[in-house]
Amino acid sequence: MITLEKVDGQTLEAEAARAAIALPIEQTKVWSAFQADIEGRTPWGDYLIKRDGQVIAVISFIDFETHGYHYLRSMHGPAWAVKPGEAEEREVIDAIVAMVRKTDNKVAFLRIDTWYTGGTQKVLSTVPYDFTVVIDVTGGDDAILSRMKRRGRRDVRKSLRECPAEVSDETEQALADFTEYYDVMVETGERDGFRPAPMSDYSDMIRALGADHCRVFAARIEGRVVAWSIVTVNGTRAVRYYAGMRNEVMRLHVTDKLLYSECCILGAQGIADYDLMGIGSDFAPSLKGLNEFKTKFTEEITPVAPARDVPIKKLFYWALQTAQSVRKSLRK
Repeated sequence: MITLEKVDGQTLEAEAARAAIALPIEQTKVWSAFQADIEGRTPWGDYLIKRDGQVIAVISFIDFETHGYHYLRSMHGPAWAVKPGEAEEREVIDAIVAMVRKTDNKVAFLRIDTWYTGGTQKVLSTVPYDFTVVIDVTGGDDAILSRMKRRGRRDVRKSLRECPAEVSDETEQALADFTEYYDVMVETGERDGFRPAPMSDYSDMIRALGADHCRVFAARIEGRVVAWSIVTVNGTRAVRYYAGMRNEVMRLHVTDKLLYSECCILGAQGIADYDLMGIGSDFAPSLKGLNEFKTKFTEEITPVAPARDVPIKKLFYWALQTAQSVRKSLRK
């Protein structure tokens, strides 16, 4: 029998560790505290998911209020002790839905990460992914390089020989003033066709998570930032959350040198796995442009559970789907 036990964030983390669950940062109390400072987002609850009293997964929810309705988001949740089978995952989802219905009648739907599609819908917004690239950063600099694909090793070695950029951890500088880094992100967005979030979103994230859980790495040429990344850290896993690069250095292999340097620095700090956060597939075709760069840094790609919506108020959710279809048709 599946049961859900509401706990505080500290207890969730302790129980996850006891059950050998590798906890994504988005399932931690520091992430909930960060989200609490964002307008329209409120930590909703942390739960142990048990079968016959044994913890099999944990989940932390954030309430998102948007366009006059509420939904619950759990990024990379549930976090499982062991990958579930389809029937077990369905049983857990049903238990979560029943709990939410009893607890909060404002919630229209859940957005959680599921391995299987039963009882779920494609997300109304955002771009989920079902594969990512995770780099093994253990064993030292040479070992990291040796595990890359041949073209990855070639490009990194070329960058080490020829790229004039100097790479370092600039977390403290970015905390003091993010302006120079944000200017690079604006240029990146103009080139790649997206609108960056306001600068405060990035600087607030670094400040809220703190240096223990968030790092900024930067590449400079003649003292000027030409590329950078924001990396989250929890336990022995790091995730490359955001990155930007100036147009003028695209042919200098700056990003190869930056990413390899990040791997080496993180590995020396005790990180084991470095997640590059999503690549394209038939499930996520719009992300395929990321594959050429990201996949050269490891021989393997890693499957992950993508985000799916679970309707709570089914008629209301159907209305949201219909409205979205109408908007898409009008745009065409």
